[in-house]
Amino acid sequence: MKGVSGFRKIWLWILFVGFILLLLSSNSGQRTAWNPVEQLIIEITSPFQKLIKKTVNITEEFWLSYFHLVNVCQENKELRREIDSLKVERNLYHELVASHKRLQELLQFKQTTNRPILAAQVIGLDPTGWFKSIIIDKGKNAGLYLNMPVVNSYGVVGRIVSISPNYSKVLLIIDHNSAVDCFIQRSRERGMIKGLSTEVCRLDYVAKPGDVVVGDIIVTSGLGGVFPKGLPLGQIISVKEIPGELFKEIEARPAVNFSKLEEVLVILKENKSTNHQKEEK
Repeated sequence: MKGVSGFRKIWLWILFVGFILLLLSSNSGQRTAWNPVEQLIIEITSPFQKLIKKTVNITEEFWLSYFHLVNVCQENKELRREIDSLKVERNLYHELVASHKRLQELLQFKQTTNRPILAAQVIGLDPTGWFKSIIIDKGKNAGLYLNMPVVNSYGVVGRIVSISPNYSKVLLIIDHNSAVDCFIQRSRERGMIKGLSTEVCRLDYVAKPGDVVVGDIIVTSGLGGVFPKGLPLGQIISVKEIPGELFKEIEARPAVNFSKLEEVLVILKENKSTNHQKEEK
């Protein structure tokens, strides 16, 4: 019964409000002033109208802001993609510039020697990891043979110690198995530069009276039949005299930065057939 009574009250209120609105609409065309009843109705209903309008405005603003944010997010994603694309293009451009610079340096070095030279790409390190060596993308099919010297624009890299039809392994001068006859460019003191399997080499067999100081440049002597004379090997960084020893203890920094090798030059033999016959024997 209470539910029926409440339902009746709601209907009565609806009918009452409808009646009032009907009165207002019927009288609105005849006069402009509000009578006391109309004023009371306006005072009661206006706050609700204001609240409804404000709610509608807030909802509208919310949805407009939401769609605006969705558009902004989409634009941000597109801008990020454009920025990423530009970064890739910039990196590729810088890589092309760096590669062009390296190739120019190799070309300049090639023009300074009277020996035939073949350019090669460094494609990897020795997979065994036991030696300081690199793999290049040229082999027998390109006319390469064992013990051919490998250089870059800064100096001696190493020599070919293994070869296949299309690839070669180059033993670096910093490997402990490497030894190159050399001399000091300034004083012409002779010695043998050996690898220490680090980024430093050791210069052996320089007697204590020998004229060697920090900063001296070491170059190949041309002896041994592998490296032409006068190629840069490194620079002296330490000279010590150990009591009781016949030779100085000398360390040198290689002329080549082996951590950044990308392209190299192989100095070819002037008479390939002769050298090939020697290797087969």
